[in-house]
Amino acid sequence: MEVDGEELCFPQLLNTSCRKPTTPWSEAVLLHIVLSSISLLTVALNLLVIISVSHFRQRLTSQLLLHFLQLHTPTNILLLSLAVSDFLVGLLLMPGEILRKTSCWFLGDLVCSLYNYVSFIITSVSVGDMVLISADRYVAICDPLHYPTRITARRVKLCVCLCWLCSVFYSSLFLKDNLTQPDRYISCYGECVIVIDYVAGAVDLVLTFIVPITVIIVLYMSVFAVAVSQARAMRSHITAVALQLSVTPKAKKSELKAARTLGVLIVVFLICFCPYYGVSLAGDSLLNTSSASFVMYLFYSNSCVNPVIYALFYPWFRKSVKLIVTLQILQPGSCETKIL
Repeated sequence: MEVDGEELCFPQLLNTSCRKPTTPWSEAVLLHIVLSSISLLTVALNLLVIISVSHFRQRLTSQLLLHFLQLHTPTNILLLSLAVSDFLVGLLLMPGEILRKTSCWFLGDLVCSLYNYVSFIITSVSVGDMVLISADRYVAICDPLHYPTRITARRVKLCVCLCWLCSVFYSSLFLKDNLTQPDRYISCYGECVIVIDYVAGAVDLVLTFIVPITVIIVLYMSVFAVAVSQARAMRSHITAVALQLSVTPKAKKSELKAARTLGVLIVVFLICFCPYYGVSLAGDSLLNTSSASFVMYLFYSNSCVNPVIYALFYPWFRKSVKLIVTLQILQPGSCETKIL
């Protein structure tokens, strides 16, 4: 059934059916292939990160080195939380976005509301994880003597749980009307939209963009300044340091390297994330319009890039991936394999 040359999503509902997207068939197929490939790659890569951090442990005889050379460190717990949110982006959000942008939404109003709800939760968690990672690096570099006592694995796990719980609670308040009245903003059958009013959009902009980004930039500028001064000090005293039987030089070098790696992670996140909210600053609060499609895909693509950054900068991750892909993790005692 066609009306005015356009095919309807639900031909039996002439007056209430949405019209199918008018994207040419060849372009629609190409878009589906590209976005589906990115979605699958995101799921696979982040699954490798989750298994790597969760499965492997590092037993060392030196207790002095244990804090710096184990996989279950506070920093890696934060990376695990980020990998879980990135995994959910590839598993749930990317397929939903592909469906919503390239064809009719046939999953119903309730699923549409739940999809938007999960989208807000994962976005908030990602931002929260980046703030926690920045705070972790700030204490590690700017106050290294107190880092082992202030940033413990138990405290970081508590912070991660609070981050997820707060994101769930915040998203519930923010999307209360959409959850209680799923069809409130649906003008026709076959679409999935979310409309944010001016006040709610302004509050969300401040809480999930302006404040977190400001905190991240301030913390990492401080980390960068201290890291530069420490690197200069290490180079000027390298001979004296080499003569000392101490773990401090190795620890500082390890922390500085982690700061650089996570700095790259945060910069890439900001590059992908800022345009996402730039649309809101420009006054476009209807997130499913064509003007927001590119920045939405850009933001989601960050979830695929993060594991690539780990692979480039973390040798232990490359080793763990090799063990996972070759199924050596199925062997008894594989979790004790030395990969650091």
